[in-house]
Amino acid sequence: MRVVAYSIKAGEKEALAIANRKKHEITLISNPLTAETVSFAAGKEAILVYKNDDVCANVVHKLADLGVKYIATRSIDVSHIDQLAASQRKIKVANVPHLVLTPLNLEDLPMAMAIETINNLDKWQESCCLGDACICSKACDSSHKSSNNLT
Repeated sequence: MRVVAYSIKAGEKEALAIANRKKHEITLISNPLTAETVSFAAGKEAILVYKNDDVCANVVHKLADLGVKYIATRSIDVSHIDQLAASQRKIKVANVPHLVLTPLNLEDLPMAMAIETINNLDKWQESCCLGDACICSKACDSSHKSSNNLT
């Protein structure tokens, strides 16, 4: 999957590279997602954002016009994403579930976030339900089991 990751911090680069294992073509940029930087998503299927990125309706519509189908946030918080606009434009949204992060030490957090973010990309690529990471309608399966296939 072709992906652009916005708002990348120095400590995230290595964790994302290790978690990704060269499965997805990820462009890492330190710029935050804004109406001015949305063009970096041209030709990408997915974007990775962080809680400070501007994923308002205007930006979501621009992303959809560029062909983006997926937005994964590298955080638990999804309040920065206009979920209604994403739903209207049929863009799927995922986060890092709180359950994944609860038992971790602070030093393990970047790797856990990276692993879960890459897992979300993997599942989308395989048309599988994301389970607790799914922020969409959860229409794929009433029990939201990660292994269920959407097809």
